[in-house]
Amino acid sequence: MERKKLYLDGKWVDLDNHFSVKDPGNGEVMAEIPAAGTKETREAIAAAGQAFPAWRALTAMQRADLMLGVVSEVSKRRDEIARIVTRENGKPLAQGLGEVGMTIDHFRWFAEEARRAYGRVIPHQAAGKRHLVLRQPVGVVAAIAPWNFPLVLAARKVAPALAAGCTVILKPASQTPLSSLLLAECFETAKVPRGVFQVIAGPAKPIADELLSNPACRKISFTGSTEVGRTLIAGSAPTVTKLSLELGGHAPVIVFADADMDQAVEGAMITKFRNTGQSCIAANRIYVERSIYEEFLRRFVEQAKRLKVGYGLEAGVDIGPLVNEEGLKTALAHIENARESGARVLCGGKRADRSDGYYLEPTVLADVPATAACMLEETFAPIAPVCAFDSEGEVIRQANDTPYGLAAYAYTTDLGRAWRLAEGLDAGTIGINDSVPSTSNAPFGGMKESGQGRELGSEGLDAFLETKHISFGGISDPS
Repeated sequence: MERKKLYLDGKWVDLDNHFSVKDPGNGEVMAEIPAAGTKETREAIAAAGQAFPAWRALTAMQRADLMLGVVSEVSKRRDEIARIVTRENGKPLAQGLGEVGMTIDHFRWFAEEARRAYGRVIPHQAAGKRHLVLRQPVGVVAAIAPWNFPLVLAARKVAPALAAGCTVILKPASQTPLSSLLLAECFETAKVPRGVFQVIAGPAKPIADELLSNPACRKISFTGSTEVGRTLIAGSAPTVTKLSLELGGHAPVIVFADADMDQAVEGAMITKFRNTGQSCIAANRIYVERSIYEEFLRRFVEQAKRLKVGYGLEAGVDIGPLVNEEGLKTALAHIENARESGARVLCGGKRADRSDGYYLEPTVLADVPATAACMLEETFAPIAPVCAFDSEGEVIRQANDTPYGLAAYAYTTDLGRAWRLAEGLDAGTIGINDSVPSTSNAPFGGMKESGQGRELGSEGLDAFLETKHISFGGISDPS
């Protein structure tokens, strides 16, 4: 077991209080992490504030060069970092490597995007005036990352904020802080100036309270539950702290009779079971047109039964453990509720036969009624509820009948229908015949109670920029 330190103001800092990080695959304690509180958070904000003027004064290319130095260090340590992601989160190693790869891509994208924080000149309407719009960094930013994608969802916040000229305090989830600390090591090796990037960890409330109440922290970017998002919205009111919120999801997958069946089954498998179903954009409800319903179920169940459950570092593993016992209990409760509501359990449905960790068998539920808990609540587990539909209009209404609107997926070869779905589904990201639509250069974020603001794409940089209008008067026309 390691005893780690936090990365604050360019130094590695130990504290009196600590918390444990457990490997969800075997329950072993991996490390002890210093638990920061109000005092340390206030000091981190002060350090970020001191570093901000010099960081924003660098040219976009200078900031980009330093960010690309971080990319180089992460690339060198890719295998090591991926193993830590797997051990602290539980996901299969191949997916841990994919997460590191996407982190690298995010940093590269925003390093390049830094030079495109464009302003503009506005044609004047009154004689003797000229108007200019500048885009300038918000200031000190707090990035609060979740446990399900601990590295890449941190990168979605850290990289654009740095590219915009902001300084950043990263607060990882207490279940998964180790990959963030490895990222800090890469920042240190790349010689990013002190105070520009810091990692703080510990109990959420005292840290969040200080971030919200301290006027020097001008922006919080958060990924997590809608419940916590509401708390942050309320807490930001006194200081009018800017927020970007990527919150809960309840993604539908719609499979029409004209779809390529092989593509639809494979796509549903990926979007449901990737990261052991612990993803805010995972398939939570699968709607299949009635004429192909039984055939889809047959093929889908066949593939689900082939998934290998095991420890993330074992060869060929597809499904790792859930993050903790609470998550496993919630998943089992959702299965039992669906069964009691009349659903058929076609495979899985119980805890995996292992003596270690929080493992659940990949589960497919058929004929799930709309009133079942798994059709109403976000299910962070490898549970796939499937039900039949009869018409396009009906299924769009069903898909939209949720307070969430983060992602949606549909499989069809009808171009007109594809356009109707793209326009009619209430979701910030829609994959048409695509189970992995997220990419560094396209915006990501939710509608309704799935959040506010966007990450990635040019919009991801915009989230960390203020817009300033300058009006020049007294400009005489030439004689």
